[in-house]
Amino acid sequence: MSVVTRFAPSPTGFLHIGGARTALFNWLYARHHGGQFVLRIEDTDRARHSQSAVDAITDGLRWLGLDWDGEATSQFARRDAHVAAAERLLASGDAYPCYCSQDELAKMREEARAAGRPMRYDGRCRDRDPSTVPAGVPPVTRLKAPQSGETVIDDAVQGRVVVRNDQLDDMVLLRADRTPTYMLAVVVDDIDMGITHVIRGDDHLTNAFRQTQLFRALGAPPPVFAHVPLIHGPDGAKLSKRHGALGVEAYRDMGYLPETLRNYLLRLGWAHGDDEIISTDQAVAWFDLDGVGKAPARLDPAKLDNLNGHYMRAADDVALVEAIVPQLNSALGRTLGLADIDRLTRGMDGLKQRAKTLSELSDNAQFYVSSLPLTMDPKAQSLLTDEALSTLSRLAARFSTLPEWSIAALEDAARAVAEDLGLKLGKVAQPLRAALTGATVSPGIFEVAAVLGRDETLGRLADAGVAIDDALTGTLD
Repeated sequence: MSVVTRFAPSPTGFLHIGGARTALFNWLYARHHGGQFVLRIEDTDRARHSQSAVDAITDGLRWLGLDWDGEATSQFARRDAHVAAAERLLASGDAYPCYCSQDELAKMREEARAAGRPMRYDGRCRDRDPSTVPAGVPPVTRLKAPQSGETVIDDAVQGRVVVRNDQLDDMVLLRADRTPTYMLAVVVDDIDMGITHVIRGDDHLTNAFRQTQLFRALGAPPPVFAHVPLIHGPDGAKLSKRHGALGVEAYRDMGYLPETLRNYLLRLGWAHGDDEIISTDQAVAWFDLDGVGKAPARLDPAKLDNLNGHYMRAADDVALVEAIVPQLNSALGRTLGLADIDRLTRGMDGLKQRAKTLSELSDNAQFYVSSLPLTMDPKAQSLLTDEALSTLSRLAARFSTLPEWSIAALEDAARAVAEDLGLKLGKVAQPLRAALTGATVSPGIFEVAAVLGRDETLGRLADAGVAIDDALTGTLD
């Protein structure tokens, strides 16, 4: 059997984190088994349908690197097939027209509420005498579900799950206006698209019993169901907006890498031994449903940050520069030039060691491409005392005569100045950092100076108040 999985979101908003994990699990299962992963937009609810939501979903999937096979399918565009399936069930006697009014249904609900039981349609139209059908009232179409026995699902995650058929009622397949319901559309689409495995959140488990009955009524074997526990917030409560950003695009905008989010979502509810860092190739090779746990997974922002730091350190320097250039252009109010890009690329190895997100990386990198005068933070400014500026003047004199502008040569020059003045290296390095970066934290300051180059380094020292002219004159005396 060739595996076919599907991701079938409703286009009513962004691609939330739970939906992204569902898509990932379906994608991985299909790729692991050499099958197909298809995308179906379940847009039958036209009142809530939004093209911008469709775009957000597809953009989110593309950003995550989850490519689907073939064209995305619109469920609404297949409504004629859904109606035709209901008509076949009417013809075979597996469905029936129901003429119950809204008042009758409301009375059923009131009686169920009074009796403390869930509302279930009582089947009064199953064998209704045609002579009692009210004139001019369009009926809904209901499934004639089995009333005795059990419906059993051998779920690939939850195990064997059973419900008594007398706990289920005759669900509506077509509304009075002949539009198909979600339950009918899902089953017909799964049959026609050859879906073999339905991997989704366990909030759909109750739907699976009714859908199983409908698959059988339509003469098709149900797919393998795999209902995955939902994601909870750090506090253990069901994930909601109060837990923070829920959309994939929010994580992207906060500066997380797609490979990070794939790895993180994979480990939310699935495990492969003690492995935490799992590449996409490894995930495709290892993923199967027996690794999915039965307990809800919890979001852990700290773990996400640490994981993103790992992937950023492993990322290509040029790719990281390309990723942060738009943020830097916006922050600086100008378009970075080739010299800026070159400087960022040469400095990226040191920058990416200390950042957890692209946003943090962009902030940390800004000093490399900032125009003079640098904006000094208060702590950095406090380091540039008269004594420190005098020390930096002597350092500038040594820097100006270095035959080789390298990290090692720059550090040796700073050590020599410190020894001459009887200072620890930090008393030279810290004010140097303040003068060159405007901050007290940065990559190694001699690496920074090497990346900036001789002219820029001396220019920044002069801008910070170092008497460069006197220092250079002193080297000639």
